[in-house]
Amino acid sequence: MGGKSRDRIYGDRLRAARIRLIAAKEKARDADSGIWAAECELWSAQMEGYGGPAQPSPTIEQALCAGYRFLEVKCNRCNHQGAVDLTRIRRHAKTEIWRLEPSLSCEECRKKHRWKARVHMIKLSREPESGIPWYAPGETDGH
Repeated sequence: MGGKSRDRIYGDRLRAARIRLIAAKEKARDADSGIWAAECELWSAQMEGYGGPAQPSPTIEQALCAGYRFLEVKCNRCNHQGAVDLTRIRRHAKTEIWRLEPSLSCEECRKKHRWKARVHMIKLSREPESGIPWYAPGETDGH
């Protein structure tokens, strides 16, 4: 019973494997954010340049991790443009961006004409191009 302990035999291998795992996870996280940023940039260019197709699109989580916090939208009726803050939208983080379009409507048209005009998505952006915020009905916190 006087042999070497398991910690002495396998301890160094375990510690080295943990260090390699942590390094690999950090490298993969950096690669993922680079891939997500490229996906967001491609989708934005496709939407802005050609108007679609909206599918497939990055998820809310991918857009936020890549630094794209705003979704630029435009009203189909009055051409009002605004930016939707993706951090304020109450949807699951895995929701694809294109799935947000049916729930978005123009507040300006709603105030003037009492009906919701649909909007279309223009692109994802890191900073809003227009200073006017845009919120879907029921998406604001009421403050």
